[in-house]
Formats: sequence, structure tokens, C-alpha cells
Amino acid sequence: MELKAIIIEDEANSREILRSYLVKYCKDVKIEGEAASIQEGIQLINEHELDLIFLDVEMPFGNAFDLLEQVPDRNFETVFVTAYNHYAMDALNNHAAYYLMKPINIDELVKAVEYVSEIKKKEEALNDRIVQPMIKNVKGKITLPQQDGFQVLDVSDIIFCRADDNYTEIHLENKKILVSKTLKYFEEALSKFPFARIHKSYLVNVNEIVKYKKGKGGSVIVSNGKELMVSASKKKDLLAYF
Repeated sequence: MELKAIIIEDEANSREILRSYLVKYCKDVKIEGEAASIQEGIQLINEHELDLIFLDVEMPFGNAFDLLEQVPDRNFETVFVTAYNHYAMDALNNHAAYYLMKPINIDELVKAVEYVSEIKKKEEALNDRIVQPMIKNVKGKITLPQQDGFQVLDVSDIIFCRADDNYTEIHLENKKILVSKTLKYFEEALSKFPFARIHKSYLVNVNEIVKYKKGKGGSVIVSNGKELMVSASKKKDLLAYF
């Protein structure tokens, strides 16, 4: 699958190295243009239908996150390229598909491109369709701790779970239950069933997903009509269910 991409990097030498690596090792990437500043980058984004941008974090008069704030609706994936590892959490929070450290490791670059390519293929297959999960079996029960004991719940009745600090909201069709356990607890407790961690705040019953939407990080619509955000780092694992 061809990936239409741009490079946004203020250092000419870094742009040249990345371009040469992409041309030599990532044949499916078509470079639509290059930019040396935030303003030039936004102009390129507005001029092209893109699948992928390679984005340096630190640039004159701002940084990568300033640029992304100015592009609220985006269907492309972002690979951050930086010499500094302390931006990793900000990158994840801004739906980065991959985080490359300078000097660029060719194997890591190839993995980043392959990761984005797999996501794009799945997104194209699912775009604007009613999704059909490959796994149907969610038979089983789970106990929910309560102050006066515990409640037994059919796993299939859970639509999704949402983190609320050290609590978790269990969302059913017509109600929600607040439980004094972390989302990590339920991720482990439901690991035998088709539940996908799609975001730091959401664990979703895959069989309750009715639609997938492309976007900044992507999102899913579940059977009760709620729209839940998908982190770019979780997208590939989620799409593997379909």
C-alpha cells in the first residue's frame, strides 16, 4: 500500500538523511513534500491528502505539538522524530503512531512504516462499514467488589469500562456501575475474553463495537451509541480483531 507522506524537520541535513532512508528502505512511502517550519508544515498538510507525517519535535518558533493543535481534524498518522526521549508521553497523548530517536535506526524506521501501513490497510477495509469482529465468544462471569460483598455480572453484558482515577465505571446497556478497582485490574480480569484496551481510559468489549471512525487517533462507536477515542499506540491491536 502506498503511503503519501511529508517530512517536517527544520534541519536540512536531518531531512536529507530521513529522505534517503525512506527512498532506499521504504519503497511504499511517496514523499509529497518537505517543510522546515511549523507554518510550512501546516501549508503542506492543507495541500495534500496524507497518510503519514514524519515530524520533528523541536523547531524554531514552536514545536510539533503546536503544529498538531492547529490541525484538529486529521486522518494521517504521525511518526515523531527527535533526539530527546522526554517527549515520549506528550507524543502518546497526541496520538503518535511511532516515536523515532535520532540518529535514526533503519530497522526502527522500517518498523514504523510497516506499523502505519498495517493500520491504514485495516482502516480502509473498515471505513464507513458496520464492523464484524472475528471473535464472538464472551461467555463467562466476573465478580464486582462491593462494600457489602460482591456482584456477579455476565461478561457479555459489559459494553465498555472507563477509568476514573482508582475507580472504574462498568458501562452496561442501561446503567453504569462504579467499582473501587483500577482499569488495569479489569484489563487483567477480562484478558481471557475479547476486551481491547483502546486508550488509557477505555477497555471495550470488541463485540459491542458497531463502527470504527478514522481521525486524529481514531474512535469507535459502541452499541449504546457512545463514541470512544482510540490511542494510536493501541490502534493496531484493536484492528486485529476485525
